[in-house]
Amino acid sequence: METSGKIIRCKAAICWEPNKPLSIEEVEVAPPKAHEVRIKILATGVCRTDEHVIKGEISGVIYPVILGHEGTGIVESVGEGVIGIKTGDKVIPLPVPQCGVCKNCKNPKNNLCIRNDAPSFSGLMGDGTTRFTCKGKMVHNFVCTSTFTEYTVVDESAVAIVDASAPADKACLLGCGFSTGYGCAVKTAKVEPGSSCAVFGLGGVGLSAIIGCKVSGATRIIGIDNNKDKFSKAKEMGATECINPNDYTKPIHEVLRDLTDGGVDYSFECIGKADLMVTALLSCQPGHGTCVIAGMAPPGELLSFDPMIILSGRKLTGSFVGGWKLKDSIPQLVSDYMAKKFDLGGLVTHTLPFEKVNEAFELLCSGESIRTVLLF
Repeated sequence: METSGKIIRCKAAICWEPNKPLSIEEVEVAPPKAHEVRIKILATGVCRTDEHVIKGEISGVIYPVILGHEGTGIVESVGEGVIGIKTGDKVIPLPVPQCGVCKNCKNPKNNLCIRNDAPSFSGLMGDGTTRFTCKGKMVHNFVCTSTFTEYTVVDESAVAIVDASAPADKACLLGCGFSTGYGCAVKTAKVEPGSSCAVFGLGGVGLSAIIGCKVSGATRIIGIDNNKDKFSKAKEMGATECINPNDYTKPIHEVLRDLTDGGVDYSFECIGKADLMVTALLSCQPGHGTCVIAGMAPPGELLSFDPMIILSGRKLTGSFVGGWKLKDSIPQLVSDYMAKKFDLGGLVTHTLPFEKVNEAFELLCSGESIRTVLLF
């Protein structure tokens, strides 16, 4: 049945309020307005950021909300004025848009388009409304995407067209987790051949950072995590060694300094804890070491450290979604994956039907999964 221009009724997982399981509901998805695109979602990853919203740990998010921001889908219809995107295109919705005309988009060093909905988390489209309703109630979107639904509507600036042959259950990871970790190494830090790296946190983002370090030619890649069960996977992805801070009596940054003759060239904090961010910075070699923060700390956490740590030549920087201008970069990253420049399969530990979304979060929180992919 032709659906273009009509309301679509479909299933979605709604977060009605914090600290409650997601609820599978029938929602109404309105047609795309001007410069918008409606997408049939094929697969979506389950990211730690979604879990933070479920637990009420991200301020500003308005409930009810449809979460999910790592998706692959097919364009169902487009609104008036959409250029370069057509029905049937395989696409990845982007949690950070790229309008191409704002000051940030025009700056080659900046990927934070002004249409980005973080950290305000309005959950609304550009006209101040939403395309989702359930039981007569407005439902907000999440970071311009909302992929925990059979159909979603996004602005055309938040859509990247990708290779039609790319497997949806792997390509979806490029929407956030993989791009964040991989990009913090290859794009933000620009890891050099022969360098040493330390990656704090061996979840999906941390393992992706390890892949980025390996692709960049780092010769020593040290994974750090309290869970030893993650070490074999980290080594499979490219880590040369792994250490557990609980195995040592002295601070882990001192351990890393001893192991690397003064500190690593690059360190990556991929968890989102302020104290670990400082630890990662302290693990860097004085004079030239670079620390990249890729994890999102909970509201209220602040960094506190001796300014001499920076004055001595270490560099501290952040990497939001890997620093990529996503609309431009995602198609190339998909092409690199298809050309086997890196492997995404090792990051997917579980595949479940969409209806088991709450089970996916249980696997995430228990540490059993790296990435669970939900299929529609």
